Amino acid sequence: MKILIVEDDPAAAQLLQQGLAGLGYRSSIARDGEHGLEMARGGNFDLWVVDVMMPRMDGLTMLRTLRGEDDNTPALILSALGEVDERVEGLRSGGDDYLVKPYAFNELQARIEALLRRTRSAQSQETVLDVGDLKLELLTRRVTRSGQEIFLKPRELRLLEYLMRHAGQVVTRTMLLENVWDYYFDPQTNVVDVHISRLRHQIDKYFPSPLLHTVRGEGYLLRAE
Repeated sequence: MKILIVEDDPAAAQLLQQGLAGLGYRSSIARDGEHGLEMARGGNFDLWVVDVMMPRMDGLTMLRTLRGEDDNTPALILSALGEVDERVEGLRSGGDDYLVKPYAFNELQARIEALLRRTRSAQSQETVLDVGDLKLELLTRRVTRSGQEIFLKPRELRLLEYLMRHAGQVVTRTMLLENVWDYYFDPQTNVVDVHISRLRHQIDKYFPSPLLHTVRGEGYLLRAE
């Protein structure tokens, strides 16, 4: 699990990152709302932990912007502002939970676990992913395009599922290595390029419009025209 910490206090951010590492979570730190917005858009995080009062862009503006882009990544707001109206505004701005500073770390842990559990439960209820005329049935692992069955190897299926869950977003080579191959370093291999080529051959070659696109210098994009 990967968590984005958006916090302008370096000491607080570092302490939180160390605590999350002790629980087995990987995390990255953004020092203000603008940086957090940029990282959230491209970082493929499972959860955002966002402070409210920050320079350049406050946390609520960041969340409203991301929700306006249909990004539903769960967000936990941390703030010293604890009045009822302030908590309500935070939740209405796109937060999924709100924790007032100072907080007990075990409560923070419990709230993170609850948000991630809720997300996993929602994902487990999905039975079909579709992008245009391409469909992946999650229970049977059956792939079809325009009703025609496509047979993929297990790694190609995992790659396709990841791309379909992030349809419309550019995914980088690093993101694919981490989430499809479980590499948390760059092994200097062309394994991603080889599998992308194989997958493109399977899902695009015999159909009139391509779905899998290469974004030069950035990564790959699965999108129906």
